[in-house]
Amino acid sequence: MLISNAFAQAAAPAASGPLDGLLGMAPIVLMFIVLWFMMIRPQMKKAKEHQKMVGELQKGDEIVTQGGVAGRIVKVGESFITVEVAALKDVPVEIAVQKQAISAVLPKGTLKAL
Repeated sequence: MLISNAFAQAAAPAASGPLDGLLGMAPIVLMFIVLWFMMIRPQMKKAKEHQKMVGELQKGDEIVTQGGVAGRIVKVGESFITVEVAALKDVPVEIAVQKQAISAVLPKGTLKAL
């Protein structure tokens, strides 16, 4: 035979200490920390602000729904509000909207400018 066999040399066993397990998990922990500060925490803050805004809704506030409907609150219930969206021949057009569907409270007088 012209070519001789090549045999792999056995690798020396790696020294495993108590820090090796922690160093192996460090990238996962670091990724979770970055995910927390960049995605989860801001989303929780935004949800908390929305809950506060929904809790402070009262009759006469001018609002915009998530669907883009603008109107004035006529009645506030437990989970629904009644919103006046238009007036046809001096008869108000009112719709019922879930409180959670409110995206923003407009400054007073905004609807008159529209």
